[in-house]
Amino acid sequence: MKRVGIIGGGQLAWMMGDAAKKLGVELLIQTPSKYDPAVTIAQETVFAPVDDVTTTKVLAKKCDVITFENEFVNLDALSVLENQGVCFRPKLAALTPLLDKYQQRCYLRDLGLPVPAFFALDEYLASVQPENLQSKIEDLGFPVVLKSRRHGYDGQGTFIIKDWASLQYQLDASSSKPTGNQASYLIEEFVPFERELAIIVARSVDAEVVTYPVVETQQEQQVCRRVIAPAEITANQAAEIEAIAKTLLNSLQVVGVFGIELFLTADGKVLVNEIAPRTHNSGHFTLDACETSQFEQHLRAVCGFSLGDTALISPSAVMVNLLGYETSQSDYKSQRQQLAEVPHAHIHWYGKTESRPGRKLGHVTVLLDHQSRDAAIAIAQAIEAIWYPS
Repeated sequence: MKRVGIIGGGQLAWMMGDAAKKLGVELLIQTPSKYDPAVTIAQETVFAPVDDVTTTKVLAKKCDVITFENEFVNLDALSVLENQGVCFRPKLAALTPLLDKYQQRCYLRDLGLPVPAFFALDEYLASVQPENLQSKIEDLGFPVVLKSRRHGYDGQGTFIIKDWASLQYQLDASSSKPTGNQASYLIEEFVPFERELAIIVARSVDAEVVTYPVVETQQEQQVCRRVIAPAEITANQAAEIEAIAKTLLNSLQVVGVFGIELFLTADGKVLVNEIAPRTHNSGHFTLDACETSQFEQHLRAVCGFSLGDTALISPSAVMVNLLGYETSQSDYKSQRQQLAEVPHAHIHWYGKTESRPGRKLGHVTVLLDHQSRDAAIAIAQAIEAIWYPS
């Protein structure tokens, strides 16, 4: 029996539980809190921060392979363990160019993949000639996007900057933080996209690469609210996105599942937005709508098993995130009962003990008997009318 260690115990690890049972895999979790979702499905849990490498060393002695639920890891410290023979999948070399968003942008650009125009802000802030920064931003034109280079997710650390005053305000707010907590930033052009898209892709130890259907993601306040599978795009656009995914994973020699977020512009151009080096929110629909979920696929890849079928089992599906809208400790039983009455709905409740605005508490996937973007959006709105107070 394979024993897989997972650094991180949130819902992404929790959703590997059923797949682990199916595959005969034991999961061992490193996570800081006994209340984290994956604690309930783990054969064993070690309680420590995900960047506590001393604990990871202990975990590694009990596992055949270690994988990651999130990116908040210390690669330099983990590399010592890798050099001592600990098997990480994906390998740390595959994560190295991705965890810093500026380095990620450079890597994608150097691979020849389409990305928005960008530059590192830090080097201009260090310059004694502030007009250099002004000239650089004028090349892009306001609005621009300001991003923290590390640890941003679900819209955190990403700001739409409309003018010089807004930029100065955000930079002043960052510089007022305690030393060591100040963020490094990159700036990139604002893309007036028509739609946001995503693709889940997996690569095996034998370099087999499989992709899931391209999906449309719909965000509110830069947090994913809905996913429609498959996206209504042209065959050529889908093929281009699949080629981008395969190029990236083969270049990095990844073993495991990655999520890739993209922009589709009004003139049909595809740009890569960000890479998630793990299972991803845009792939949650696969739990109910695909032959093999992204979570089973990830375990198959890191365990060295053959990859599974990525085909949809229904013509279409829509996934809706159940986001916190208040600070409370409610389990929202009444709303969940109403959601369960929606035809063909599958509810996944993460078992978190506290709700707060924007926190991902669960999701609902509804399988559709025909492909219609309008119908998917209507169902998503009906779910949100049940979940969110009027």
